[in-house]
Amino acid sequence: MAILNVVEFTLSNEQQTALELLQSGDNIFLTGGAGSGKSFVVREFMKNMDSKILPILASTGAAAVLLGGRTFHSFFGLGIMEGGPEATYTRASKDAKLLNRIKKVEGVIIDEISMIPGDALMVAEKLSQIARASTLPWGGMRLIAVGDFGQLPPVARFGQKRDWCFLNSVWDKTNFITCELKHNQRVQETEFLDILQDVRNGKISARVQEFLNEHTKPHDEDHPGTRLFPRREQSELYNQKKLNEINEDEHVIDSIYLGDEKFITNLKKTAPVVEQLKIKIGCRVLFLKNDPQKRWVNGTRGTVTDYAPDSITIRKDYLGRANSKLGREVTVEKFQFSMLDADGNVKASVIQFPLGLAYATTIHKSQGATLDELWCDLGALWEPGQAYVALSRLRDSKGLHIVRWNAKSFIVDPHVEKFYRSLV
Repeated sequence: MAILNVVEFTLSNEQQTALELLQSGDNIFLTGGAGSGKSFVVREFMKNMDSKILPILASTGAAAVLLGGRTFHSFFGLGIMEGGPEATYTRASKDAKLLNRIKKVEGVIIDEISMIPGDALMVAEKLSQIARASTLPWGGMRLIAVGDFGQLPPVARFGQKRDWCFLNSVWDKTNFITCELKHNQRVQETEFLDILQDVRNGKISARVQEFLNEHTKPHDEDHPGTRLFPRREQSELYNQKKLNEINEDEHVIDSIYLGDEKFITNLKKTAPVVEQLKIKIGCRVLFLKNDPQKRWVNGTRGTVTDYAPDSITIRKDYLGRANSKLGREVTVEKFQFSMLDADGNVKASVIQFPLGLAYATTIHKSQGATLDELWCDLGALWEPGQAYVALSRLRDSKGLHIVRWNAKSFIVDPHVEKFYRSLV
């Protein structure tokens, strides 16, 4: 989930209940499957909140740049947790500036909680107690955790077990009130909803197998749907290959970087935009963030119809169809993506069009986006939740094209299954 990716504009009944819980002042775990509107509820909640006293902390640097926020690790001074949790705590607990930062806030919102390791959550909680001179959980600080453990997991080193934060004792100690959104706002097709629920639960039932077989077909290179790959290199190569096939002048737009050199280096690794955006008239592009004027959302696709140094004109897809004359043309200008330090100060920025080539992206980067059509290879995935993230990007199963699939790619961690069963 990325908190800026919003496609709904009115609260459903269960979302209204969730909003009221967030306004209660309690520690809340807001969860739900892909497309259930977790991001939208948090956005509505933050309309009347001061982000300085209740900051949103992202699980990764890439999400932080997209949010215009900070990472969980930077806010709590964890770094890469070199030397393990005890060494990290010892270092961080001596940082007066860090402790003062934790003391000043009323609480934090943790976005994509599923990707925060248990060790990191444990150290952050101990630091909060020290900073606030209190033995209460988190030193009395409020916690709102948002995410879906059925999607992407915390990074695990080779050979190690996944350090799910709900398995750490600090999770129970936090005494979360759980609010689970169960209605998918993205998908209205009943059969597809049932399939997605089975996949999220790791059930490769007969109906799932039949569904996957119905949507499996030879790859059509000329089809405009976005390709989802498990690895970044695969998506980059495919995008360049498709761009090369267009017989038009290539326009190369360099990203403009501002700020501290050290932060710029990190920004280049985490920003959603590339260092050089290469486009041609007629090429397919994907919007990488929501438009404040609501002309597009993260994941909207379209075709470039005109180019100028300071603006690009794009004909949006109409009902998922590319190159339709019915699609609305929009003019896109450059946007500034920023990286903040732990105290919320802008340390580096990149100025670029919020676009990427739409022929391919990674499953990981697609999380939070909504697509009308996609092609994916589900033959050799290795992460829990990868297959579910890929399939749940769609509004409608008619847009699904599978090159191949393997039951071993549909991975659900047994700890996650047990955890969600315990919430019922």
